[in-house]
Amino acid sequence: MEPHLVLGIGELLWDVLPSGAVLGGAPANFTVMAGRLGSRAAVLSRIGRDDLGRQAVDVLDPMPVDTEYLQIDSVHETGRVTVELKKGQPSYVIHEPAAWDFMELTDDWVRLAERADAICFGSLAQRSLESRQTIQTLAAQTRTDCVRVFDVNLRPPFYSSEVLQESLELAMVMKLNDAEMPLVLGLLGLPAAEAGDPIALRNGAEKLLAEFPTLRMVAVTRGGEGSLLASREGVHEHPGVTTKVADTIGAGDAFTAAMTHYLLRGAGLDAAGLATLNEAGNRWGAWVASQKGAMPPLTDVVMERLTGAIEARMVNSLLR
Repeated sequence: MEPHLVLGIGELLWDVLPSGAVLGGAPANFTVMAGRLGSRAAVLSRIGRDDLGRQAVDVLDPMPVDTEYLQIDSVHETGRVTVELKKGQPSYVIHEPAAWDFMELTDDWVRLAERADAICFGSLAQRSLESRQTIQTLAAQTRTDCVRVFDVNLRPPFYSSEVLQESLELAMVMKLNDAEMPLVLGLLGLPAAEAGDPIALRNGAEKLLAEFPTLRMVAVTRGGEGSLLASREGVHEHPGVTTKVADTIGAGDAFTAAMTHYLLRGAGLDAAGLATLNEAGNRWGAWVASQKGAMPPLTDVVMERLTGAIEARMVNSLLR
């Protein structure tokens, strides 16, 4: 069987940390993890014709990611984000404009989207009209069975109720964190409760499923406290995986990629399937959080250990 084709659509940028610059951007982080898990993964973004753009390709080339579809911008610079870490938690200054604000809808990108088994896109790259139109058109061009993941990824001031509404109308899966839930509900005009309340998170997920008929699952990450997955067939909560946190950059993207991988492998949206998806997301998210940067080196030993733990959970869930 051929590998699944998985696309990350949106920002490719450099996270400028106190310790130095590392390559990132949620769709790019997602794509790298998807490739590591065995998919044919391609990142659809735009970089500048500059040193940072060339360095981005140099970083990605040894990884299991197809970079041939990256667009090169002769006018605008490769994206940068200044990141400050406080107790391991990041805060961001996202510089603009950046090359990824000007992503063009090309025939190559459309053909790729039409063949995709899964795509992931977020709200940040839709801050500009051109990239927003490109992303939404690509999502609309996918097959009906394509797993379309909308990773909310709110970064003030780069979001709006309009972008959320339009993106959710295209999505099959929505991923957000617990702090984002009340903000998202408020922007959509839905009743919202305080962040962090497990019952409120569950109720919020159910409201979103009721509001958007194309949504099949809502995934809510809760940092070190795990995650909640809600579908039309059930709800599953995971307590999280204990780990020593280096930084949390990219952990949520690893969660999303692992969850998507097991959806493509056939995990259902019933209780057993949600348990597998939650285990996969939390295992890989915790591992990335234990490392420096969003694309840390991955050894065969780590791959076998984490995959083994997830497969064991999958078997246990099926036997219950």
